Amino acid sequence: MISPVVSVDDLSAIPDAVLVDARHYLDGRSAEAAYREGHIPGAVFVSMDDVLANPPSPAAGRHPLPAPERFAAGMAAAGISLDSTVVAYDDAGGAMAARIVWMLRLLGVDAALLDGGLAAWSGPLTTDVPTPTEGHFPAQPWPEDALATIDELGGAVVIDARAPERYRGDLEPIDPVAGHIPGARNFPMTGNLASDGRFLEPEALRQRFHGLGEASDVISSCGSGVTACHNLIAMEYAGLGRGRLYPGSWSQYSNSGRPIATGD
Repeated sequence: MISPVVSVDDLSAIPDAVLVDARHYLDGRSAEAAYREGHIPGAVFVSMDDVLANPPSPAAGRHPLPAPERFAAGMAAAGISLDSTVVAYDDAGGAMAARIVWMLRLLGVDAALLDGGLAAWSGPLTTDVPTPTEGHFPAQPWPEDALATIDELGGAVVIDARAPERYRGDLEPIDPVAGHIPGARNFPMTGNLASDGRFLEPEALRQRFHGLGEASDVISSCGSGVTACHNLIAMEYAGLGRGRLYPGSWSQYSNSGRPIATGD
């Protein structure tokens, strides 16, 4: 399997890669409109709301994992097959694109984040929208050992990818209650990136996650199970193995009536 993070220069070595534009905005902007205004040539757009998540609910969270059939149909429509190599990008340091990369790798599909995202692409953008040939992507269940439920959080090693102010409970612009899961440690997703928006080197990432134990014991959380995938990709890129995702994350937990914590 290819590295979970590849550079623009690496793309020349994988000429048959399916490029995916996985932009998504929390402020109401249309990611598809942004894609149509300009994207990397050949890239297909994959919607977070329509493909990479099930419909939201207080019980399941804002971005529940998509049903296997929903995800498979979206992948096939994007021209992705089980034997494809996929490189996904966004314009947020991989915060959104990490979701599709993590899910594909979970199912054994070669997939990687484009390091630096759209900003790293120095060539021209295009408004041409490709018409991909439908891929072969049978529906497969999500591996249960890669996921954590709300009942597994107590006493576990939980890391929270949200910004420190949301983790502390200083503010909460989206979910009904501010704060974090008791015992969770704050590992903001932005800490995986250097000042140029590219990933830190693997050794620096290993130092960042030092002390958490085996990656398989770590449960990654965030606001809705999206940016949490960025920490999981970073841990894998660092050679630490694969952690687990809490898909509901704070959007589910904050609606559950369970105890919350605030502060550092």
